[in-house]
Amino acid sequence: MNIIFTIIHIFGVVIMVFSGLMSTCLVTSKIAEDGATIAFSQGTMITLLSGALMFLLTRRSPKKVSRKAGFLLVTLCWSLASVFCTLPLLLYLPGLSFVDAYFEVISGLTTTGATVLSGLDYMPMSINLWRHELTWFGGIGIIVFAVAILPVLGIGGMQLLKSESPGSVKESDLPPRITQTAKALWIAYVVITFVCVISLYMAGMNWFDAVCHAFSAMSLGGFSTHDASIGFFNSLPIEIVLIVFQLLAAMSFATHFLALHKRSFKPYVKDMEVRGMLTVVLGSCIVAAIVLWHDGTYPGFFTALRHATFNVVSVATTSGYMTQDFNLWPVFVPMWMLFLSSIAVSSGSTGGGIRMIRTIILMKQARLEMFKSIHPYAVKPMKIGGAVINNDIIASVMGFIFLYFMCIVILVFTLLLSGLDFITAFTAIIACFNNAGPGLNLVGPAANYSILSNFQTNVCTFAMLLGRVQIFSIVILFIPEFWKK
Repeated sequence: MNIIFTIIHIFGVVIMVFSGLMSTCLVTSKIAEDGATIAFSQGTMITLLSGALMFLLTRRSPKKVSRKAGFLLVTLCWSLASVFCTLPLLLYLPGLSFVDAYFEVISGLTTTGATVLSGLDYMPMSINLWRHELTWFGGIGIIVFAVAILPVLGIGGMQLLKSESPGSVKESDLPPRITQTAKALWIAYVVITFVCVISLYMAGMNWFDAVCHAFSAMSLGGFSTHDASIGFFNSLPIEIVLIVFQLLAAMSFATHFLALHKRSFKPYVKDMEVRGMLTVVLGSCIVAAIVLWHDGTYPGFFTALRHATFNVVSVATTSGYMTQDFNLWPVFVPMWMLFLSSIAVSSGSTGGGIRMIRTIILMKQARLEMFKSIHPYAVKPMKIGGAVINNDIIASVMGFIFLYFMCIVILVFTLLLSGLDFITAFTAIIACFNNAGPGLNLVGPAANYSILSNFQTNVCTFAMLLGRVQIFSIVILFIPEFWKK
């Protein structure tokens, strides 16, 4: 029973944080007089009172967070906190179903960027700001934020971070205490977001669009204030700025912090994931441009290179912005883009998918197995950056990748069983599981996910949650041993 009270206590804190986020949109709505003031005032009040009630009723609960409680908290914070986040949407858009509102909120918090809403150009300023705040907050992670503030309340946070980020986590040269580490990541996140806002404004966006798109660019959320996404602006300077910051957001924020702290580019040069990501993604941009030019999709190579670079970087980094309907491109290119969304981004970034470090470990393990087949009696440990990789880490990576592919297979077949065609079902799950946004066919960049039935929408929502918490924290709840004392 104590563990339940502890979970409710911490969950109450998280809910109150969301009420604070809502209040910024309430102020925006009042200033802009956009008609959503009542929706945000009611949503803020309900959320604040609910969180305060949970917090006060369980204030005498034990403050130590066990490993089991950590896993439960991760799932609760991502899934149940989102219910409160739907309130402004449901109160302002009465025709919006709870299933669609929940999908939209989960898409924001998991930084997926898939949407069921249309008419974004005419949506109240505060509603658009709320969607983008969710992506920005979700980008660095609800749990990492909790790690930074909960120790102030006497609640430890190490278990929460471990529950959300199993496997390889960069810790070298970071502040030794978990609270300091979380704050360091937030500092890097805020500083780069601020620079992104200024850069987008100088590139031609107004201040509101600059803030919203900086939020979704740094979180790799892909939400936009326009139905046509970045294609609305038709601006090469804006595209270049977003390409740069999407690539930065796809790198580890631990690396960014070290670069800012040391005022040096050396941390980027030494980061194997950064080198791997830039090589794969930028190389793919050139290949995609050649394919589009050769196919005649665009008349000139440099036009093809412009559109290929922006859209490949956007999908590969799991952002989901778009300037073109790549559903009409030769199928090789969008399929390759979705494949890149599975492997390209770094651990410790705001992106999704397997992450580059796991990809590197898997490739090295495959190479090591071939070496052992030729030299069966040789002893050769796996090394990355000169450090020997523990067998436990290799086993963890192998287990994660197995679960990753099995979850995708099960979810794709579930959508096929519901009546969707293969391309739509497959790309929808890949895009949602990797938190990448648009898929192909019925859920392509020129459409959105509103075409799906309630059941199909719920499947995609579950895929987004699984991808955001890196599978383990949810799947482990279905193992009977987890619930035994």
